[in-house]
Amino acid sequence: MIVVSFETKLMCLALGCLTLGWSAASAFAQPADLILRNGTIVTLEQSAPEAHGLAARDGKIVAVGSNQSMDALVGPSTRVIDLHGRLAIPGFIEGHGHFTELGASKLELDLRSAKNWDEIVAMVATAAREAKPGTWILGRGFHQAKWDRPPEPNVRGFPVHQSLSRVSPRNPVWLAHASGHAGFANAEALRLAGVDKNTPNPPGGEILRDTHGDPTGLMNEGARELIDHALDSSRAHRPAAEAEAETRQQIRLAERECLSKGITTFEDAGSPLATVDLFRKMAEHGELGLRMWVMLRGPQAELADNLRRYYMVGVGGDRLTVRAIKEYMDGALGSRGAWLLAPYTDLPEDAPNRSGLNVEQPAYIRKTAELAIDNGFQLCTHAIGDRANREVLNLYQEVFREHPDKKDLRWRIEHAQHLDPADIPRFGALGVIAAMQAIHCTSDGPFVIARLGRERAEAGAYVWQKLMKSGAVVGNGTDTPVEDVDPIQCYYASVSRRLKDGTVFFPDQRMSRMEALRSYTIDNAYAAGEVGSKGSLKVGKLADVTVLSANILKVPESEIRSVKVDDTIVGGKVMYARKGH
Repeated sequence: MIVVSFETKLMCLALGCLTLGWSAASAFAQPADLILRNGTIVTLEQSAPEAHGLAARDGKIVAVGSNQSMDALVGPSTRVIDLHGRLAIPGFIEGHGHFTELGASKLELDLRSAKNWDEIVAMVATAAREAKPGTWILGRGFHQAKWDRPPEPNVRGFPVHQSLSRVSPRNPVWLAHASGHAGFANAEALRLAGVDKNTPNPPGGEILRDTHGDPTGLMNEGARELIDHALDSSRAHRPAAEAEAETRQQIRLAERECLSKGITTFEDAGSPLATVDLFRKMAEHGELGLRMWVMLRGPQAELADNLRRYYMVGVGGDRLTVRAIKEYMDGALGSRGAWLLAPYTDLPEDAPNRSGLNVEQPAYIRKTAELAIDNGFQLCTHAIGDRANREVLNLYQEVFREHPDKKDLRWRIEHAQHLDPADIPRFGALGVIAAMQAIHCTSDGPFVIARLGRERAEAGAYVWQKLMKSGAVVGNGTDTPVEDVDPIQCYYASVSRRLKDGTVFFPDQRMSRMEALRSYTIDNAYAAGEVGSKGSLKVGKLADVTVLSANILKVPESEIRSVKVDDTIVGGKVMYARKGH
């Protein structure tokens, strides 16, 4: 046992050591690896909400306090960063995104900025001139509801493939909708997939057709798999090493993007076992620069055989955790695949699937729920429409009732975008996490009222305040690559709900600035069962910190979007530093 003299205690008091939450003896035992000082450090800890200095050693926070209290922890190898008054916060946690898809999007045509269909056709034409015959041309991010004019001709606002097919006759083309829940194929891709006017709609999907019954090229929800299978078949002959190299490249690109945006943990919304195998290999070899929390996604039988083997917590120095499963109840609002209690208001009465699509049967998801609860996994179910959310809540409630011994499960509904008022209190009552994406509100806002009508939109669209006031935990994220992974832009959407035209989408549901910060840090940590190690700046927690160029809690609202990430610190190491700051 170490005995500390009275004189040593007095010296520590003078230095502020005893305010650090650890012993005076340990204060002099070892210097810190990293010290931040002269900053505004928002900890999100009620007992000490703000500090000026922080010290980290061996990947964890060892001190939070005054500038003076940091002095005793400086050694010859300590890196000291003078914040010069800048804001330091717990590292941003991306609460719902698609990690390898983010990386893949960097290698494909980026269609997000296209103002209309003609611009997309021109982009594909350029790519086709440079591509070898038979090579797939891939793109992502188009959204017909956000174009400056509708395509001509069109079916339900979506283009038809002929103009695209004319510029790419020798190459299959597959363009993913911004939502990720639909895609557009040219004639060659349709041919390779065996899709023609006689092809029936697959379960949970729709092949959009023209007045003659011919496919337009738009493949909604489950119909996407027809084209995906053709794409996968063309890649099946690749050597395993080549396939792994491609996934590694996607991981590296996604990691670089996330770190540059201040993200220290990424909650991945569904990866297959093979991708998780690579995550694990990279984590164990110290090759993951940020932390991954991963939901498993795959065939039910495959999951049943492998769940126990794939349960992992804190692999590779807390770089990888896998203890959740992803399922889908419906599709997306933008492609009219969200499953609604009442029909879409912008579809004619004779349109098929007027209330959206149920992409996986509740009975199927119920079996997955049993697998999850029996193996200690969280269940995270995609639900956007009010009907889909009700079905998931009903299913969760039944499973919870049948397993009263299981407590604090923190099962999640991913998106929870459009709710019936009767279902809003059920999130808090059942302890179900609303894993939402604030940026969807301002991105989709221009067409939400057209899809749902004003009354339904006001009652249940992106109702963050209603959910929080009923006792629910609301997480935040971007659903990247559906949206830019940038937390600053999503934070702005959370506190402003301001659309591009300047209007505010039902302002009573805006988050306060502190609520928005919590939703991107400690609330996301809670939603992943990791609040004991992440989400706030406290002695003993992981030293994950994001340093910003200005204080997003105080700058004028109009200036929030201009705030930059200066440093991203993961485990006490600076993994990104903005040049010139």
